[in-house]
Amino acid sequence: MAYKFNPRDCLLIGWVITPVDQKAKLFFVVKKINGGKGENLGSNAKRRSRSNKADLQFPVARVARFLKVGKYAKRVGAGAPVFLAAVLEYLAVEVLKLAGIAVRNDKKTKIIPRHIQLAIRFDKELNQFLRDVTIPNGGVIPRIHNIFLPNKKSDTSKAIADAAHEEEA
Repeated sequence: MAYKFNPRDCLLIGWVITPVDQKAKLFFVVKKINGGKGENLGSNAKRRSRSNKADLQFPVARVARFLKVGKYAKRVGAGAPVFLAAVLEYLAVEVLKLAGIAVRNDKKTKIIPRHIQLAIRFDKELNQFLRDVTIPNGGVIPRIHNIFLPNKKSDTSKAIADAAHEEEA
């Protein structure tokens, strides 16, 4: 019999929220972590970090320390650093996945800042999220303005007017 999720169980048993990549949108799934109430680990049990319990690569303890030292709030809950580490890990995975595609298209083996720049700028949501971020040695996005493209009509003033109208929109 499959377990049916009950929100009250989150108070009784250890639970963690981890990201799931589903159609390039941010979804979260609730997972049960080991070592909840009623389970005696004993003295011979191995210690498990919060990152390990949450099945994350990002350090939950370090994120918790930065939240506390940074004085973002008077108090920091137990679930806040886990959730923040999960979101940061999701963003890192998303950027690295797109940068890996850019590397493969460039027929290279190393990710350089240029590939990260291309990955962020060609993804609509990441570009909107990181629109004010400057990536050192990232270069510029290749774009040729319509004025410089050969047009079929000989009237260049119409092309200039069209380009000016396009910039306003």
